Amino acid sequence: MNPIAQHRRILTASLTGTAVEFYDFYVFATATALVFGEMFFPKSTPEVQGIAKFMVFGLAFIARPIGAVAFGHFGDRVGRKATLVASLLLMGGSTLLIAFLPGYAQVGLIAPVLLCVLRFGQGFGLGGEWGGAALLAVENAPKGWESRFGSAPQLGAPVGFLAANGLFLLLGLWLTDADFLAWGWRVPFLASAVLVGIGLWVRLNIGETRAFREALEHAPPPAVPLWALLKSHLVAVLAGSAGVVACFALFYLSTAFALDIGTKALGYTRAEFLALQLGANCFLAIGIVAAAWCADRFGAGRVIAVGAVATVMVGLGFSIGLGGGAVSVFLTLSTALLVMGFVYGPLGGWLPTLYPVSVRYSGVSVAFNAGGILGGAVTPLAAKAMSDAGHGGSIGFLLVGAGVLTLLGVILAKPVS
Repeated sequence: MNPIAQHRRILTASLTGTAVEFYDFYVFATATALVFGEMFFPKSTPEVQGIAKFMVFGLAFIARPIGAVAFGHFGDRVGRKATLVASLLLMGGSTLLIAFLPGYAQVGLIAPVLLCVLRFGQGFGLGGEWGGAALLAVENAPKGWESRFGSAPQLGAPVGFLAANGLFLLLGLWLTDADFLAWGWRVPFLASAVLVGIGLWVRLNIGETRAFREALEHAPPPAVPLWALLKSHLVAVLAGSAGVVACFALFYLSTAFALDIGTKALGYTRAEFLALQLGANCFLAIGIVAAAWCADRFGAGRVIAVGAVATVMVGLGFSIGLGGGAVSVFLTLSTALLVMGFVYGPLGGWLPTLYPVSVRYSGVSVAFNAGGILGGAVTPLAAKAMSDAGHGGSIGFLLVGAGVLTLLGVILAKPVS
């Protein structure tokens, strides 16, 4: 296969998997905001429903580091390709099964328990997805193109978001509220099977990365990659984890949390707010592409640092922007997602530089998913609790804190030689 065709296939495999990842995650996030409270926790007060459904949502972020350890182990010992296929199967299977879940009215407490199990499975599979997809691209990148190749998995975020958001928007336009709550919300979960099938077909037709093959020629992989990682590269793991907090916080406050309060406290219809988010999503793609180009030119760490400072600035105006009219909401979400592109786009080129090849899959996966707990689980849950307690005007300070943590992570991180 000629190099251009090979690179095209590798980038497609990297993008497709993370597109499925973000599709699956945002389908769940949207259903969390619109359906799951009433369906799985009907006997609770609205406030308790809100906290309960976001706790279930956050469960995947607890599962992701566990999955990162498991898939990182096999990714560093067996190889990137086989591990990526396994993670995609687990992730996609868990998402598909959610479409068939009964509600509390049918089976009582078993319903939310099953939802938690599948959410955990979703997160466990996702724990090995992003790290492997990033390495697949970066470890096959031409010299000087690492961040641009590494941005392929990141571009899966707006693609998956667009597919999920667009499908929910169309369902909202075609179905009555009663039909949507009865069965319409299940359609996006069923549709995930198509994306998973495409992702598997692409991944089964690629080879192992060049860097992994070369590393095996020099030395056998460590018996326990996680132990080798924590023993020799603990500071890099902590720095990398801090470095990803801002991107998760920006994304989930601008999507799941914003949709929840937009359709409840702010009085927008589901279709109106989904349309605003759909338009804002375009700025995420623009930010990722621009940041990846800048990262190869000026350094990935520097670009993420700029994005971290911008995250702090977005946080200072986030609550005010969401409280304005539709134009204000659109500008706020667009700005937040554009800035997310600058803290997210270069991650594929930055995180792999912190770890040697022998423990790189574990290092990248653990750091990415550990940071996701704070940015993607704790942050929206805290925002929901603050909003319910009447402190909605202070939610933006969560983004300020996330930006500061990411900046500290970049400052502390030292690339391996």
